Amino acid sequence: MKLVSYIERPIQPGLPDIKLGALFDDCVIDLPVAQTWAQGARGFRARELPATMMNLLRDWEDASEHLHNLLANLPQDGCTDLRGTGRRPVARPREDAILLPPLPNVLSLRSFIGFEEHIRNTHRLRSKAIPRVWYEMPVFYYGNPFTVLGPDQGVEMPGGGAALDYELGIACVIARHGRDIPAEDAAGYIAGYMVMNDWSLRDVQVQEMDAGLGPAKGKDFATSFGPALVTPDELDDCRVGEGVEARYDLAMTARVNGVERSRGNFKDIHWTFTQMIERASQNVSLFPGEVFGSGAVGSGSLFEQGAEDDGSWLKPGDTVTLEVERLGVLESQVLSTV
Repeated sequence: MKLVSYIERPIQPGLPDIKLGALFDDCVIDLPVAQTWAQGARGFRARELPATMMNLLRDWEDASEHLHNLLANLPQDGCTDLRGTGRRPVARPREDAILLPPLPNVLSLRSFIGFEEHIRNTHRLRSKAIPRVWYEMPVFYYGNPFTVLGPDQGVEMPGGGAALDYELGIACVIARHGRDIPAEDAAGYIAGYMVMNDWSLRDVQVQEMDAGLGPAKGKDFATSFGPALVTPDELDDCRVGEGVEARYDLAMTARVNGVERSRGNFKDIHWTFTQMIERASQNVSLFPGEVFGSGAVGSGSLFEQGAEDDGSWLKPGDTVTLEVERLGVLESQVLSTV
C-alpha cells in the first residue's frame, strides 16, 4: 500500500478536512468512499475506517490488513469512474489533492547517521576521522516533529544563516508499542517507509556542533516527508541480506532545478532500521507514530559536493527533487522568507 494524508482541492472555507487515502498510479483513493463501493459492488466486509494516519497506526495490525484487502478489490484501471454512496468518486486525479506529510502529526523524530559514505565525506571535508564509536552503535539526534512538511508544501528560506542544504534519505514509521526491542524482532514494528529530506542550514549547524551540541537550529526549521507511506510488502522483491542485515535495493537520486546532484542506493546503508530501533528502544518505550530517519545517503547533500567552497547552496526559487525507487518523488520549492 501507498498511504497518504491529503486535502481535497479546491480548499473549502474554514479548517480543511485532512483525509486518509492511498495512491494508485496518478490517482488518490478516497478510502471511506472506496469502502462503500466495495461493499455494494463486491460484497466487501463493512467496517468503519480510521479517519487519520495516526488512528490507523494505533490499530495497525487489524486495520492495515483490512485496507490491503479493500485496495485489492479495486480494479487496476478506471478508479476515477467508480462511485460510492451518494455518487461520490472513489478516486480523484493526483492534481486534485494537496498531499501533506503521510503522517502529519509525527509523535517524535529521530534522525540517525546510517550511511558510512556520508559520514566519511563530511568528516573528510573537516579533516577529521570518523569517530570509532560510530562503528559501535547507531547514533541519532532528535528533530522537530512540529515542522514536518509534505510534497506539496515548500520550505521557507530560514533566517539566521545562508547555507541551506538538502539531505537525501529515507524514513520509517513505527506502528507498534515496544521497549527493549531486539533487532531480530524490529522489522515487525515498521509500518512503512517514506522519502525524507532532512533540510540543513550548514553554517548554523557547524557553529552549534563546534560547541559540542547540535545540530539544533541547523535542522529544526523543516523536515519534508512523502509522497506516501509505502508498506514493506511493496518492497519484498527488493530485499537484500538476511536477518538484522536486511535492507532494500532502492536507487536514490536528488536533483536541483532538474540537474542531478546526488545518486546512491539504500542497500549501502551501514546501520539498518532494525538496528536503529534496537538502539533507540533501549530503556525507552516506542509508540505508534514515531519516525526514524536514515540520514543522508553518500553524496546526498550539497555539503559533500563542495558547496562550502563554491557557494552552491540552495536559494529561494530553487526546486529540490528527491526520488527513491518504489517510494516515489518528493519535490519541494525553496520559498523566500516572509
